[in-house]
Amino acid sequence: MRQLLFILLSTIPLCLQAQGFFTKEKVRNNPNFDKKLFSWGYYLGTNVYDFNFDYINEVDEVEIEKGIGFNVGLIGNMRINDYLDLRLEPGVIFSTRNLTFPNFEEDKDKFREVKSAYVHIPLLVKFSTKRINNFKPFVIAGGSIATNLSSNEENPDDNAAGEFRMESNAQFLEVGFGIDFYLEYFKFSPSIRGVFGLSDELIRDNDPNSPWTSNIDEMKTRGVFINFTFQ
Repeated sequence: MRQLLFILLSTIPLCLQAQGFFTKEKVRNNPNFDKKLFSWGYYLGTNVYDFNFDYINEVDEVEIEKGIGFNVGLIGNMRINDYLDLRLEPGVIFSTRNLTFPNFEEDKDKFREVKSAYVHIPLLVKFSTKRINNFKPFVIAGGSIATNLSSNEENPDDNAAGEFRMESNAQFLEVGFGIDFYLEYFKFSPSIRGVFGLSDELIRDNDPNSPWTSNIDEMKTRGVFINFTFQ
């Protein structure tokens, strides 16, 4: 998480300097960019995905090792007014989370690598401030649905056979902030966003007394995105 924040924060001073923030330059790039009803673009970024576990009984918790993943997708933006936009951002999210279950001795029982590839479709509302020279801060919020192509949902094997299973479909709440920078030929927007799962993604083991899943009440995804948008 600290690495992702460093990447985002290190880009902002460079963009501010390039846009004349420190030199008080008043020349506006693409002054009519935000007047179009529809605009298009794409984004690249990184993510850190986590799980939030709720337990039935208070015992030793599942340990989660988070990895840095990759985001890529498209943007369709509809202007509502000078301060409000409706945005669709379909993309693909790749992530890895390693789980260590308590009370096991052997690695084949206690360790599970959870690789996920989400087809991720957010519908978001973007709230912007007034443009200042060549930059404009914004906040963004909305909801999303996702399909996990690596969920193992249809696999009849469970943790007893070394297979960790998840629901293929999930719903999320998203909220974040960023800055639009108006460059000479395009708009560049770094942003950071929190993603919070609304649905339980865990598929329980076939054994109702499974030492892996019987004590888990809910398992929801949560994460942080840092995206770099080009329009």
